[in-house]
Amino acid sequence: TYFNRNFHIEPTNVCVFSCKFCSYSKLYAHREDGWELTTAQMLDIVRKYDGQPVTEVHIVGGVHPKLTLEFFADLLRKIRNHRPDLHIKGFTPVELDYMFRKAKVTVEEGMKYLQEAGLDSLPGGGAEIFHPEIRQQIANDKVDADGWLHIHRAAHELGMHSNATMLYGHIEKYEHRIDHMERLRALQDETGGFNTFIPLKFRNKDNEMSNVPESSIIEDMKMYAVARLYMDNFPHLKAYWPMLGRQNAQLALSFGVNDIDGTIDDSTKIYSMAGSEEQTPSMTTDQLVSLIKQVKRRPVERDTLYKELTAY
Repeated sequence: TYFNRNFHIEPTNVCVFSCKFCSYSKLYAHREDGWELTTAQMLDIVRKYDGQPVTEVHIVGGVHPKLTLEFFADLLRKIRNHRPDLHIKGFTPVELDYMFRKAKVTVEEGMKYLQEAGLDSLPGGGAEIFHPEIRQQIANDKVDADGWLHIHRAAHELGMHSNATMLYGHIEKYEHRIDHMERLRALQDETGGFNTFIPLKFRNKDNEMSNVPESSIIEDMKMYAVARLYMDNFPHLKAYWPMLGRQNAQLALSFGVNDIDGTIDDSTKIYSMAGSEEQTPSMTTDQLVSLIKQVKRRPVERDTLYKELTAY
């Protein structure tokens, strides 16, 4: 079972989009209720980990109308300059699509520009559910399935790896989940650029879908098992422990999961604000190792690209 030492930077929760399932974002008109980090503040977060053996920074947040492609390229250069060995995983296609359109560059030009500035790989977020029938109801104004897949394809063609997610357990049906997984599988057959598939459980606290009940733990485990069987061309299946909780993440290791993410160090609010099991997600390496060993799995610390660093 894999894990890594990572931390998150969430530049802002101010967002031009208003996805119904989101408990995190604030519209630009209400930006005083949100946060916007400056480049200096984000570099301070990076410096906090100087001398610590973290291998990855994960940068993802809301789509702020004033934060440009150049702003983020500058941030990447400064992080790379400060700590060249840190793997920078950043930006969902939702953020990238907005950045590229605003800068009037093609997806290919934009991806190449960010890669040259220091971007190493893409996280899996923003996929939600690809099927337009559902996507239009829960996230109708942001990048569609084709746009999401186009950006990941462009990243893969530049030699970058990426992850893929699916938000399940809300108003979608099983056929929508299969449609979503099939599209990802097809792109993986074409490029081989995905590392990990991450099913994300819908959480209903403080969002516009709080009337929708959450899926049961049995449904969650079925989701992992089906994903592992169906996504046979994805090398890894991840259970994101802050969302599921520690014990449920342990249980998922018996249902096809072979990765439970990383130490995180209480540096993400996206799920805690939606009512996830872990409100201040942080685990030491020792705690993660112990969690995995308790269920008779062999803990392996990895880097972002699944190179084994230490087996415990």
